[in-house]
Amino acid sequence: MNIIIKSTLKTLQKSQSLLNNITDDQLCNATVPPYCSSIGSHIRHILDFYECIFNMNSENQVDLTARSRNTDVESKCGCANEYLSSIIERLNSLDFDMNKPISVIDDLGLGKVEIPYTYGALLAQANSHTIHHYAIINYIFERLGILLNDSDFGYNPTTPKQKAPLN
Repeated sequence: MNIIIKSTLKTLQKSQSLLNNITDDQLCNATVPPYCSSIGSHIRHILDFYECIFNMNSENQVDLTARSRNTDVESKCGCANEYLSSIIERLNSLDFDMNKPISVIDDLGLGKVEIPYTYGALLAQANSHTIHHYAIINYIFERLGILLNDSDFGYNPTTPKQKAPLN
């Protein structure tokens, strides 16, 4: 299996652990300022990104603006887990040339733009995007007083680990 897929699967396993250890109320709690977004909205957004990749059209275009935005994923752990499982299943059965040229459609703030990519580069971006949202989720966890038993959650693998102070 390709290293990008392996890394992505390892990253997404954290979502499974998270969803299995919180309640629906915690998933949809949007009370933490300054953005008042919920853990569920971030999980849904992460999974929609992957869904867009799997919806590549016959012209090898991936439209990252065409997200499904299923709000049940934001409020029901079971629904989020089903969506996550479908993404993981598709990643496990993926048989793509990672160097295959594709076009990505996105809106960078000034309207839609088409950007040349490779399939591998887009999957690597999706993995990094997931970790970025995990950092936000980690902040929400902290503010809600939810303990997560994963000291690496929300940290990029290249982030230097804090060393314990020497006494």
